[in-house]
Amino acid sequence: AMEETEKGAAFISALTTEHFVLQTATSTTYTESAARSSLYVMALSSAMVATGFLANSPDVLLPFLAAVLPAVFLLGLFTVVRLVETGLESMHYLDVIARIRGVYRTLGPDAETLFSKQNGRWPEARTPALRLGALMAFLGTTASMVAVINNFVGGAIIALLAHAFGGQLPKTTCAIIGLAGMVGLTWIFLSYQRWRFAEFDDASRINE
Repeated sequence: AMEETEKGAAFISALTTEHFVLQTATSTTYTESAARSSLYVMALSSAMVATGFLANSPDVLLPFLAAVLPAVFLLGLFTVVRLVETGLESMHYLDVIARIRGVYRTLGPDAETLFSKQNGRWPEARTPALRLGALMAFLGTTASMVAVINNFVGGAIIALLAHAFGGQLPKTTCAIIGLAGMVGLTWIFLSYQRWRFAEFDDASRINE
């Protein structure tokens, strides 16, 4: 009996340690997400400031934009992909914490009440944002915010390419082409994000 008691105490100690580690890991995903978003926005802001200084020098401006805008767009693309992954990592950690809470509920009547699902973080949905609908939840992520900004950069690149290689296309037409490109890129991103989150949900159901 003493050995069983010691094993039980060691198990609970391991669970609480794992709980703490998971909370720390979740905080790390938030920190990384904020740092990556800030890095991208700072890079884009610097590029826009430099563009403003060169606005009166067309001979220099176009080569500058041709070099800088694709680089900023690629940086944004890499940032967005990683932001989706950090969001999934955070959800994974929170799912494991929820399972640990399930073990806590078995420790006694008081624990069953204290650690019940109704007293958990989000009793009715995986996250509060999902109560507004899946589409609104996906639009509210940090990855979506950065993606929309970056897709405007992509649309600007498409508009410039249309102006450069479209012969005598009016500027308005080039702008419409760029806007259509931005919408298309946003649709591709949202589809990718939903696919990655759907994969996570399927894996979570298998592990339950």
